[in-house]
Amino acid sequence: MSGVVQYLLGLYIAEHRESAPVSPGIVAEMVGRSPATVIEAFRQFEADGLLVYEPYDGATLTDAGRQRAEELHSTYVTLSWFFRSVLDLDEYETEAMEMAGVVSPDVAARLATTLPFEDERPRE
Repeated sequence: MSGVVQYLLGLYIAEHRESAPVSPGIVAEMVGRSPATVIEAFRQFEADGLLVYEPYDGATLTDAGRQRAEELHSTYVTLSWFFRSVLDLDEYETEAMEMAGVVSPDVAARLATTLPFEDERPRE
């Protein structure tokens, strides 16, 4: 599932920026994929009980989907911070979104302890 979690993470972020339901086009733009690809992922997530998808309306996370997306978001924030502040990557957010589903929450928590500037460490 690691390859498609970026769609779930993108939906979570989009729900915080806009009101739900969120159109596949918004998520597609965030993750650099086509809306058709996002719709396919949404249908799989719906089958897994992580979201509700209504064609022409958009998707809304379920409680289970929101819980999973919150875990992913925490990892995403830590990775993004690490890639920006330690590795000085230009595309740190893109890299972090792609890796959020690959790195376990335990590894992300340990990685967070290595980040510089204690008072600027990402908060969950």
